[in-house]
Amino acid sequence: NNAVDQSAQQEDLVKRGEYLVTIMGCNDCHSPKKMGPNGPEIIPELLLSGYPSDRPVVKFDHPMIKEGFGMFYPDLTAAAGPWGVSFAANLTPDETGIGSWSEEQFKKALTEGKFKGLDGTRMLLPPMPWFNLTEMKDEDVKAVFAYLKSLKPVKNVVPAPIPPTEM
Repeated sequence: NNAVDQSAQQEDLVKRGEYLVTIMGCNDCHSPKKMGPNGPEIIPELLLSGYPSDRPVVKFDHPMIKEGFGMFYPDLTAAAGPWGVSFAANLTPDETGIGSWSEEQFKKALTEGKFKGLDGTRMLLPPMPWFNLTEMKDEDVKAVFAYLKSLKPVKNVVPAPIPPTEM
């Protein structure tokens, strides 16, 4: 049965995507965490939803940033450095995340570092290591995208980056 084969193929693709997202460390920055007995623990219902919009934006004015150092929010969903302050994006299939993105946009964001995968936009900011993904195979992009699209959508509008002049 062709429908069963396609369903099994899609399930395999999603499982491969979950594996890739896990080993690539996407949860390190894109999943909000709470402190548990062994340190930061992912909040399951907020998986890959980015910097929580209901969290106050803290001032990063540490003198070491002026010396070129980078600093992270305790759960790693925000980072500050010479580039300003960046906030991890919502990667869930909600409209506030990648819900309206095409696979081509997703590929452009991952492999070319384009904000929202669109030409003519700013580059993705540190600490996003998009430059490590420039050679990512199309089938791996497809798997990661399929996995992210399979997640529970989380409504979360991530704050815009803060330029260094406003820190």
